Amino acid sequence: MTNPLIAARDEFATRHPESRIALNGRDWGYIDVGQGPVLLLIPGTLGRADIFWQQIDALKTRVRIVATTYPTTGGVADWAGDILALMDHLGIASATVLGSSLGGYLAQYIAGVAPERVDRLVAANTLHSVIGADQRMPYALDLDGAPIDDLRAGFQTGLNGWRAMHPDQSDLVDLLLMEVGGRIPEAELRSRLKGIKLGPELPAPGLPSDRIVTIEADDDPLIPPEMRAAVRARLAPSVAYRFTSGGHFPYVARPADYTALLEQVMGLDVTGPDWGEDAERVL
Repeated sequence: MTNPLIAARDEFATRHPESRIALNGRDWGYIDVGQGPVLLLIPGTLGRADIFWQQIDALKTRVRIVATTYPTTGGVADWAGDILALMDHLGIASATVLGSSLGGYLAQYIAGVAPERVDRLVAANTLHSVIGADQRMPYALDLDGAPIDDLRAGFQTGLNGWRAMHPDQSDLVDLLLMEVGGRIPEAELRSRLKGIKLGPELPAPGLPSDRIVTIEADDDPLIPPEMRAAVRARLAPSVAYRFTSGGHFPYVARPADYTALLEQVMGLDVTGPDWGEDAERVL
């Protein structure tokens, strides 16, 4: 039986294959689509650039979107410099930078060290600190030496647990299992995990509150309530978007709502659900 999410993602990847570029000696993937104000999308651990395919397709006639895929080496501080180099290469002076999960941590780092390059920071389903990450699985493992099957098994167990609680999201779980099962190569997966385990503490936010937005979900199994609160306390966003459901991947689980959110953030005409105008916006 065909999985409609995987089929749609694969069709998008055929139309928009990743370009490859060496940045400071590291091999990155990226997708560059559309014209207009620039939205830079940085995925989490379980996603390549095309994990945002639904938002890219919905917005590409009104926004220039650059989405990235991590290299196999380096860490958060290195990657921040690489992304700034990618922006230089693409002729982008500044952009709205959205990062999800690991990408949200990286986006916060970029905004702290190069605020002049960030029009708006969108910190999505992310964390405020890496302190203690090395005590939690899978980060507590030897990320260089542990068998890759052990690393993948941890993700597979968690994802299948999510499927059991949310059978309506079975297609999403299968898509993510494909990512962790090999679509994200071994070296990339290890590098992403080390990005959190060995990551630097974040510099002070370099932007005023009116240029900062946060996104979270009430049922995110990876970002607990106290961590969500800590992200908001650290960033003091002008707008905090809150999904009542959607887990750790609301951009895949609830694409129309996520796209409408981005339309608001980018100052576009909103074609989807109305998030309202409050400081905390809930759907």
